[in-house]
Amino acid sequence: MYVSELTLERDRTKAVFTGAVVTLLIFAVGLFIVKWWPYWHKAHVAAATHSIGASIAGGKNAAHAFGLHAAWTYSLAYFKAVWQAVVLALLLGASVQAFVPRRRLVALIGAPTAGSAAIAASGSMFTMMCTCCAGPIVVGLRRQAVAAGSALAFFLGNPVLNPATLIFIGFVLGWKFAALRIVLGALLVFTVALMANWVTGDSPKSPRSAISTAEEPRTVKAMFAAWLRELWIEIYTILPGYVAIVFIVGGVRAWLLPPSLTLHASGAGAVAALSLLGTIFVIPTAAEVPIIQTLMHAGMGSGPAAALLMTLPAVSLPSLYIVRNVFSARVLAITAGAVFFFGVIAGLVASAFIR
Repeated sequence: MYVSELTLERDRTKAVFTGAVVTLLIFAVGLFIVKWWPYWHKAHVAAATHSIGASIAGGKNAAHAFGLHAAWTYSLAYFKAVWQAVVLALLLGASVQAFVPRRRLVALIGAPTAGSAAIAASGSMFTMMCTCCAGPIVVGLRRQAVAAGSALAFFLGNPVLNPATLIFIGFVLGWKFAALRIVLGALLVFTVALMANWVTGDSPKSPRSAISTAEEPRTVKAMFAAWLRELWIEIYTILPGYVAIVFIVGGVRAWLLPPSLTLHASGAGAVAALSLLGTIFVIPTAAEVPIIQTLMHAGMGSGPAAALLMTLPAVSLPSLYIVRNVFSARVLAITAGAVFFFGVIAGLVASAFIR
């Protein structure tokens, strides 16, 4: 019996060590290729040219952005920009569930506290993804019993507190816009995290429907089998609906971002309307910067621009769909509502103080 227990413990230790190494390799190599190295070069481009490329949506041609052709062209442009991050996110989401011991995650960010949310938000500043790409990782975190607030802090922190995007904003749109994003972005992340914990009464063991009941792998072979299983579950529960919603949103973007609103309207009404539309629409990481630059060059005021600056990257219909099974409808509604609210606040502040 003693020998059997010793062998079991040795196999478990080997599995934990192997899982940690594989997870770190996927994390470091993947993020270096997909995020860190490209953003390093893009930051230099932003500093030198005050631009990071063309707008993926909006502008004077938005009136023609309706129908199947519009849906197809936007979907192609969008997935060309994000496909590598999507693949990496799926790999990391499965790795979180199969390779990382649950007790370690719970000890780090499992508690429904501001401290756990702060750790999760800090971690999001390294991954720097859009919420659609952060979604599979968030699903993995929740299934590993991470608190709702911590998971949402990571979810929103990825795009809103992205340090590379903040640098792009400063060089392209101005450092006042960057400061506004930092302050209101941090408030948004922690407001949503604390509200989610309060509403759900979340703890490391609730809601149980979000937590995987599978036994943690005890051997390297079992661990990789679990990884493949979780990866397949993510693919068939996330990708079809995600692709379909992006296609639909791309096909109706003329209605979501009409030139009469994005180029000419001003005042509190326009700020509120664009905050709502920005909460719905889907973009790649940092794409809000060239979108807003294009619209401001065409006549958009600072208030509506700031509203889009807060809401476009934060959430979208596809990103909320991706995490639908690990958060209650009430929590998702609070998250979307908070993004809209902070978009309105950003727009009103910018209207008063940024010219």
